[in-house]
Amino acid sequence: MRPGFTALFLFGFAALAAIDWEAAGKQWWKHIEYLASDELEGRDTGSAGYDKAADYVAAQFGQAGLAAAGNDGYFQPVQLTETSIDKSKSTLSLAREDKTVAVPVPMEALLGYNSESTSIKAPIVFAGYGLVIPEAHYDDLSGLPVKGAVVAFLTGGPDKINGNLRSHYSSTEERWKAFRAAGAVGMITIPDPKTIEIPWARTIAVWGKPHMTLADSALGSTRGLKFGAYWNSAEADDLLADSGHTFSEITKLAHNQQALPHFTLPSSISATVSIANRNVSSKNVVGLRPGNDSKLKDEYVVISAHLDHLGIGEPVNGDKIYNGAMDDASGIASLIEIAKSLQSEKAVTHRSIIFLAVTAEEKGELGSMFFASKPTVNGKIIADLNMDMFLPLFPLKWLEVQGLNESTLGDDIRVVAEAAGVRVQADKEPNRNRFIRSDQYSFIKKGVPALAFKFGYLPGGPEEQIFKDWYANRYHGVTDDTKQPVDLAAAAQFNQILKNLALRVADSPQKPAWKPDSFFRRFAQSGE
Repeated sequence: MRPGFTALFLFGFAALAAIDWEAAGKQWWKHIEYLASDELEGRDTGSAGYDKAADYVAAQFGQAGLAAAGNDGYFQPVQLTETSIDKSKSTLSLAREDKTVAVPVPMEALLGYNSESTSIKAPIVFAGYGLVIPEAHYDDLSGLPVKGAVVAFLTGGPDKINGNLRSHYSSTEERWKAFRAAGAVGMITIPDPKTIEIPWARTIAVWGKPHMTLADSALGSTRGLKFGAYWNSAEADDLLADSGHTFSEITKLAHNQQALPHFTLPSSISATVSIANRNVSSKNVVGLRPGNDSKLKDEYVVISAHLDHLGIGEPVNGDKIYNGAMDDASGIASLIEIAKSLQSEKAVTHRSIIFLAVTAEEKGELGSMFFASKPTVNGKIIADLNMDMFLPLFPLKWLEVQGLNESTLGDDIRVVAEAAGVRVQADKEPNRNRFIRSDQYSFIKKGVPALAFKFGYLPGGPEEQIFKDWYANRYHGVTDDTKQPVDLAAAAQFNQILKNLALRVADSPQKPAWKPDSFFRRFAQSGE
């Protein structure tokens, strides 16, 4: 143990013991009660409910003493293009020899969104995991007749490839970049049943809601995509019929870490996708706690969370509002409470701290992508601490930190958590690609070190079952509402840890840096 750390550790416990965690948790919960109320109708991007939520956050930021740091007061306007599918004019079928078989949508497959209406008929190739990873000398497209074809693939990837490397190339953006370079016209995603987070019945309940992209086409990630589909894994054998392969065979190989087959399917895809576009405006909410060091105040630590959720969808047991209490009113409530805590403590930091509530995370991290590309402050963003459904479902004994071993921020959270009597652990399920599936990744791609958080647990314990039950029954469902059980005291303890982490990073003599062996270090080196 380093000299002086014992004193810090004991002081941390003394300070923590003086806090009424239950009362602090109830104050945090009050924000969620409003943000996840039926009045806001699920805070869908561009909706009146979202605008009410944004106004609420801006008002709370003002009460917390944060300076307005948007382009329009606390707001950064974000222009989007909303794409809707006309289900009555959209069809999907498989053609095999002289036979055409209609594919039921959405029971068997979900149609993806194109930038314009299109009809397509194309051959299908199955490309294993559909990954092209130059650094690992791995290419699922090698030797396949991809040009002019639709590429079908199983989600996941070989464990022998570094998890972060695999996660990066598993993103839709990177996969499509490789497919497009090889001449493909579309893609079919088949989820591995082992890693599915949302049952198909709940997935189709929100299918058909409008898709969004940033209006600035230069920031688009799927240009040139003419067809996309997400296939129900329970019906994948229909897609693979007469190919000589079955879905159970393919998943068995995957789960045993054996090479997957690559082959041309005897079927071709035939689809018509009719879409309509309209312009939509939304906004990020940006508050600033300025630093006081003349040399460091133009370096910014960002604490972020997303404000949007799924809005209104198909009714489930009579409920059609997808309130998004944990996903992610919880993170927004933490933003507010951390800002108010810093105000009450009259905290002073060398660097500045940005409190950022972003829009359109559920549409593909669009609000954070826009802010990271076009920040509303002059200077340099040096860290992002992102909170996206950190899930305080049980006492805080372990904190799972995504990105734990990638940058010196991992060292910082270890110190802060240990002082609070909480142990940290790395992502236990890297194949779910959670580190690239929320707003921290928008900053990472710009070279900014970042962390994301979940309440942790020991495998095989009761907390693991609670965690997995939440994903199976509430994630992106109508029951992610204010009626669910939550550990309020644990949420308040988490907020304290995040606040202390932000203070440590904002006052550190050295700004955060990627570890020399981190995959993500390349983004800082390339200046992206």
